[in-house]
Amino acid sequence: MWIDTHCHLDAPEFGAEALTERERARAAGVTWCVLPAVRVADFDAVRALAHRTGDAYALGIHPLCVPDATDADLRRLDEALGDWRADPRLVAVGEIGLDFFVPRLCEPALRAQQQRFYRAQLALAQRHGLPVILHVRRSADALLAGLRAQAASARPVCGGIAHAFNGSWQQAMAFVALGFRLGFGGAATFDGARRLRALWQALPAEALVLETDAPDIPPQWLYVPAAQRCAGTPQGRNSPAELPRIGAVLAALRGLPAPVLAARTRANACAALPRLGALAGAGTGSGVVT
Repeated sequence: MWIDTHCHLDAPEFGAEALTERERARAAGVTWCVLPAVRVADFDAVRALAHRTGDAYALGIHPLCVPDATDADLRRLDEALGDWRADPRLVAVGEIGLDFFVPRLCEPALRAQQQRFYRAQLALAQRHGLPVILHVRRSADALLAGLRAQAASARPVCGGIAHAFNGSWQQAMAFVALGFRLGFGGAATFDGARRLRALWQALPAEALVLETDAPDIPPQWLYVPAAQRCAGTPQGRNSPAELPRIGAVLAALRGLPAPVLAARTRANACAALPRLGALAGAGTGSGVVT
């Protein structure tokens, strides 16, 4: 009974196979996926797909999409959050955040634009009473600064998930102190990911959730090295169906049976995203919705 808290099932890499991959994941024991939108143009499709597969979704403007976004996109996000507030499958604002890994996004103008969109989307999450799903790539301290500024207001952001977390222990605990859970997935399955694995092993159990970020961040068994990719071998496509195997690897790292980790991370996901918890408790994700 696994929950994939971050899966881009609408990505072009899946195409016509999206429903097949979702059913394969369901057969493997993945009862819920959270599908985060990354740009306004995808909102309707992500929502429709979540209803089709019986999953949950989030709406946001990803930092990689910020260069092409405008204030009209923020207004559309606000409208969508209002229009669909009664939809129980809408569980968060996301994927939002900051990316200081891509060189272009580190240029002063785009760095400032990212910050503006991040703060604006935190304010929308606050206004609509939803948690957030954060993109964290070399940006943990800046993200925390934005959250602390919101926390000082009358209605702070309602926590959420720091997706694909790869920061320090201190940063991890700072997110936890602000009501966040930390997402781990395929990156921690690599034998060489010693620092990330040590963090995974040391963090309190109540801080952890699982994710695939499919079709991205493949686990070790799907990863194709750069030399092979240059020779024409395509990168392995991640899938929500990989989550149980990822979970089994991560459970072993903590000395736990896989079902125990599944239950613990499921409870954490439902606590981080209360609307998901209500859905899971109601048992309304048991199959494809037609």
